[in-house]
Amino acid sequence: MNEHHHHDDTDITGDVVLSEKEKLHKLLGFWIKHNEDHAETYREWSEKAENAHLGEIKGLLEEAFKLTLSINTVLREATEKLGHNE
Repeated sequence: MNEHHHHDDTDITGDVVLSEKEKLHKLLGFWIKHNEDHAETYREWSEKAENAHLGEIKGLLEEAFKLTLSINTVLREATEKLGHNE
């Protein structure tokens, strides 16, 4: 099992001073990638659940996979609108 950190990974500024808009743009990209990683894990484990004859669990993990991708659709829309507000 891999280590998973939610807060340490979001240090997006380092020593550079960024505007709130720049920070948000970087955070949106981070969140999208983070969600993609989670979605892939849900998909992998749904297949493992299927192989273990855990059909109900497989279905729930597939749902989590799809919901995560839906969240990314919203985050990408936010990123696009942020870019148009320059």
